[in-house]
Amino acid sequence: MSLYDGVDLRLNVPHSARMYDYYLGGFTNFAADREAAGHVLAIAPWARAAARANRSFMHRSTRVLAKAGIDQFLDVGTGIPTSPNLHEVAQSVEPRARVVYADNDPIVLTHAQALLMGTPEGRTTYVEADVTDPVGLLSAPGLRDTIDFARPVALSLNALLHFVPDAHGAHPLVAHLKSVLAPGSALVLSHVTPDFAPEAIRRIVGIYEAAGTAAQARTLDEFVRFFDDWKLLDPGVVPTPHWRPTADDPSVSAAEASAYAGVAIRP
Repeated sequence: MSLYDGVDLRLNVPHSARMYDYYLGGFTNFAADREAAGHVLAIAPWARAAARANRSFMHRSTRVLAKAGIDQFLDVGTGIPTSPNLHEVAQSVEPRARVVYADNDPIVLTHAQALLMGTPEGRTTYVEADVTDPVGLLSAPGLRDTIDFARPVALSLNALLHFVPDAHGAHPLVAHLKSVLAPGSALVLSHVTPDFAPEAIRRIVGIYEAAGTAAQARTLDEFVRFFDDWKLLDPGVVPTPHWRPTADDPSVSAAEASAYAGVAIRP
């Protein structure tokens, strides 16, 4: 029996999660995904570096927050598992860390078991939920069995909100999710921007829209608004490869990343 039996993956239609997997060098992608990703790479050969810079930001930010004592993580828009996943990073610092992955993508659902192999001391859970329905997300079965919202939670929305246009209420839905988090919680975001390579990003957005995926790149001011009323950690909002890089991180320019990142704490 195939992993995909009974799941309509629409393999003839490019999919953003599988395209991202392709940029990262993964194997969960198909001809339509590779073709669309090829169009992106023809416009922006640095798209692979951008994806890897975003992934490295997730690793670094998770490690920083776990070392600071946060032991609960809610990762929305999980995507196809690519090890090390968020729970592997968090539990390598704090074995008792609890992690909930949330996505509404049947592709991710088929791979969810790979996201549940955490430490014996900790706990990892996958819930099916859509970020555009924050009320439904927060009431998803299993979420509150794993996450205690009376204590600090790290909410991760990495490389997600550029797939939530203003018409779908991106800023209000983030504000709603922030409102239920306890003081000391963290908001972790990365987001594509047109600020460094506007023409290339405009054309890339068009490729995703032509494939049926809504997309909206945002400027620095539009991105910073997501952090309203929370305290940004140093170095503030910067291109993804510039957020607390380590010696092991490859050198990626702001234009090659074409994405902002930031981590903020609820006072």
